[in-house]
Amino acid sequence: MIRDYQAIQKTWFLCGKQRIIRTTGKHRGVKLLATVDYATGEIVWQEDEKYTAETFLSFLQKVVAHYPKGKIVIVLDNARIHHAKLIQPFLEEMKGRLELVFLPPYSPKLNLVEGLWKWLKSDVINNVFYHTVAEIRNNVQQFMDEIMKSRWSIIDRLCVRC
Repeated sequence: MIRDYQAIQKTWFLCGKQRIIRTTGKHRGVKLLATVDYATGEIVWQEDEKYTAETFLSFLQKVVAHYPKGKIVIVLDNARIHHAKLIQPFLEEMKGRLELVFLPPYSPKLNLVEGLWKWLKSDVINNVFYHTVAEIRNNVQQFMDEIMKSRWSIIDRLCVRC
């Protein structure tokens, strides 16, 4: 989730001229789901208003449609929606084609998507005031469009090489 309560991160300012980041005082945001293809740097992503089992199911369906052939392995954290009963029939239907691998608790460094979220936040969210969620959505879309122009930059930044 990308929240709109401005995350203040490392920044610089002239001595005595502290940077002030405005805030709305509300907790609005953008819910994002994504996969990063380790081999190609391709990102499949989706933004939604809610982060529910229904949303996750629709995202899994999108990923399967995006990769019509071969086996798909998705590495996930242990969020409740990733284990929801609602997605079980779809997983049974996709058995042998779609596999969900769950990371141990507190291991975000093992998940490529966490690196993507960190990158997105540093380029789009941190130290910026947004008047509306629509502004956040627009900038997230621009960010994703821009980084997907160079898949090698995605691999270089997010994927560990042997």
